[in-house]
Amino acid sequence: MSFEQQLQKVKTQQGFIAALDQSGGSTPKALGLYGVSEDAWSNDEEMFTVVHEMRTRIMTSPAFTGERILGAILFENTMDREVEGQSTASYLWNVKNVAPFLKVDKGLADEEDGVQLMKPMPDLDALLAKAKAAGIFGTKMRSVINQASASGIAANVAQQFEIGRRIVAAGLVPIIEPEVNIHCPDKAAAEDMLHAEIMKHLNSLGADELVMLKLTLPEQDNLYADCIAHPNIVRVVALSGGYSRDEANERLTKQNGMVASFSRALSEGLSAQQSDEEFNATLDASIQSIYEASGT
Repeated sequence: MSFEQQLQKVKTQQGFIAALDQSGGSTPKALGLYGVSEDAWSNDEEMFTVVHEMRTRIMTSPAFTGERILGAILFENTMDREVEGQSTASYLWNVKNVAPFLKVDKGLADEEDGVQLMKPMPDLDALLAKAKAAGIFGTKMRSVINQASASGIAANVAQQFEIGRRIVAAGLVPIIEPEVNIHCPDKAAAEDMLHAEIMKHLNSLGADELVMLKLTLPEQDNLYADCIAHPNIVRVVALSGGYSRDEANERLTKQNGMVASFSRALSEGLSAQQSDEEFNATLDASIQSIYEASGT
């Protein structure tokens, strides 16, 4: 349908990717920041309904459009629901001109060798087929690097690219996210190792295997410049990783060609108690600041 248009948009347009994909574990925290306490739901299904209301309020806001936003990352429950009478993915693309992405990982395994790999994804093929049928453009999956361990980082990146290739084969564009924990004791060294591993794997891809990267804002500015320029890369995006919006934007401004993919830093300052006018004004200012930081 619109895969080629979405690819061109995500690859070339100025803007950023909105991450709306907090899943079960981090949801109560996200809702708490939004001003909704845990007594607002009594089970997971009700909690996800409350979360969908918050996401819908963001997605339907006049501030949230494809002029400044390239794509939005959803989790499966959001993909399965509707916004204004159509599926979320269809609404995002057909109404807002925003390319839809799906979070596909099942969370993190326990730390081993300084890293946390992704838990097994036994139903991945079925999920990818469902996503493709729903009009999803790409995917996102996250693993974490906590220590500057060369062997751990190699295993982390190998897992990401191995699953990434399966996602490409299913007709989707994977966002590969090996996050370096911002509290990693030797963050710069870990990032150097990560950079080398990523380049090794990018250079082993076939010409038509297109991927994206989602990376922690690095200590060394423009560390990932050659990743950004690589022919197999659609776009390199940055996670906010616990930095405040201002600090994340400040760091991002120094990374040429890298654009934001912020979740918590996007919704910072939004609350359920705000009038639509206040909510939309706050979201608009947030989107504008992230858009501007992504344009350098």
